[in-house]
Amino acid sequence: MATTILVTGGTGTLGRQVVERLVAAGHAVRVASRRATVPDPAHDAARPAAVENVAADLDTGRGVDSALAGIRTVVHCAGAQKGDGDKARMLVRAARDAGVIHLVFISVVGADRVPVTGRFDHMAFEYFASKRDAEGVVEGCGIPWTTLRATQFHDLALLTLKAMAKLPVVPVPSGTRFQPVDSGEVADRLVEIALGSPAGYVPDLGGPTAYAFGDLLRSYLAAAGLRRLIVPVRLPGDAARAIRAGANLALDHADGRRTWEEFLAGHLPVRA
Repeated sequence: MATTILVTGGTGTLGRQVVERLVAAGHAVRVASRRATVPDPAHDAARPAAVENVAADLDTGRGVDSALAGIRTVVHCAGAQKGDGDKARMLVRAARDAGVIHLVFISVVGADRVPVTGRFDHMAFEYFASKRDAEGVVEGCGIPWTTLRATQFHDLALLTLKAMAKLPVVPVPSGTRFQPVDSGEVADRLVEIALGSPAGYVPDLGGPTAYAFGDLLRSYLAAAGLRRLIVPVRLPGDAARAIRAGANLALDHADGRRTWEEFLAGHLPVRA
């Protein structure tokens, strides 16, 4: 068995798939999450012996040092809408002490190009600033590192659209496009990176197609058999202006293969 790899946020949408792929490649994995997952006895037989679950809170620091003990490679998938820089600071402090030699970080396309300055920017687009803050922490941590920026996941797009569709009248940001990518393909790339040498910033990973936000919503409504009134809204602020200009897109790296339509068909019942 190869050296254990730590995956933060290893129970989330992306982290879980990274763990599965690392185990399939023959690696032992330590999964760090805020609360250590207690295995379900009904599934113990199917649970890989190579997976160790530990509690590590990157907000408070509780359990972080012990989670890093003996670790040489970290895949940092834990994140939130804000505060990712602080989480990264907590992680790299313990990683330096533990002797980690490769820190892999997942960020978002546009983190360096979407300015989050005004009040509305922070309300609506804090995620970009949070990721950029974490990127800076990783860059300056003194540990060899690799950062991959990806466009928005299919899964997140679906959750957003489901929430919006609960409204009878749905406001849609006009002039914006999104390029959803399959989270499994991002996991594939992260595992490839983790098993390689530190490389700094690597090429972005975007989905195969960029869609107007309104078109994403209409495709979801059609697949779900819903009818809603859609009202275009022009969002204010520097961040929205940058997104209208395509700062959140990776059109030169549309390397993802699974389309939004394929993802949607796999997650919603087919309707006549």
